[in-house]
Amino acid sequence: MTELVVLASPEGKPAGVAEKAAVHTADTPLHFAFSAWVVRGGELLLTRRALSKLTWPGVWTNSFCGHPGPDEPTADAVIRRAQFELGLSGTPHLVLPDFAYRAVDSSGVVENEICPVYLFETTDEPTPNPDEVDSFAWVPVRDVLAAADATPFAFSPWMVEELAHEPLREALLA
Repeated sequence: MTELVVLASPEGKPAGVAEKAAVHTADTPLHFAFSAWVVRGGELLLTRRALSKLTWPGVWTNSFCGHPGPDEPTADAVIRRAQFELGLSGTPHLVLPDFAYRAVDSSGVVENEICPVYLFETTDEPTPNPDEVDSFAWVPVRDVLAAADATPFAFSPWMVEELAHEPLREALLA
């Protein structure tokens, strides 16, 4: 099945669709995505991206990410990807509605996304999809914040940029 992403205008409005596989290149157009953090009892679920991923393979990052499909509400896409990547059911809560970033992988592939950030509540234990997640760890929130501040090169760039926003830090520590 072909996965489509929604392209975005510079003003942040939908501007068409494209195949996900064709979008992520050295000249990636701006498009819509999301990022999610699973929090449980003062710990965050960090994941290591599968080695087969096109961008940032094997890199430790937030719990999961994805792209809403055409006409799919972003919160619904969060629920869909939580199930697909980690076997989780739960409830998304929007924390950073206006987050966007652009980053270039060492291979030259660009991420260029309008990427709202969510907390994801669940009581489920992860069952990772090996095509998406190499491994995972539950890590105390304060340890993640300290590690991202001290060694940002060890994590995905979007994870580090997201954690620089005080509303997310406060929500994770709540």
